[in-house]
Amino acid sequence: METIKSRTEFEKVFSGGRRYNHQLVRITVLRDAGDEGDCHRVAFVAAKRLGNAVFRNRCKRVLREASRMCGLPVQGADVILFATRRTHDASPAEVSVALAALLRKAGVQRDE
Repeated sequence: METIKSRTEFEKVFSGGRRYNHQLVRITVLRDAGDEGDCHRVAFVAAKRLGNAVFRNRCKRVLREASRMCGLPVQGADVILFATRRTHDASPAEVSVALAALLRKAGVQRDE
C-alpha cells in the first residue's frame, strides 16, 4: 500500500480535495485530475489532541485494517483518513462499514 508522506502531497490533497465525515472516521479525497498517474495513495492521521501515543497508534492500526477491508487504495484517488475519538473504541469492521459509506458518497468506491 503506497502512502502519502511529504508535506506538499498532504497540502495538495487538503487544498484540492473534498471532505466527508462520519462519527468513526473522517476522510479527505482528491480525485485524479488526469495529469498524473500516481493518484492512488492513502494516509492515516491521528492528531495529537486525541491523546497519547498509545491511543493514537491504536487509532491508526484500526484505520489501516479498515482500509484493507475496504480495498484501499483506489486507483484514481488520494485518500487521507483521520481518526476521531470514537475510532479508538471501534472495531476495524465497524470502521470499515463507515469508511465504505464515505467512499461511496465520494464516488471512489472500488468496483467489486
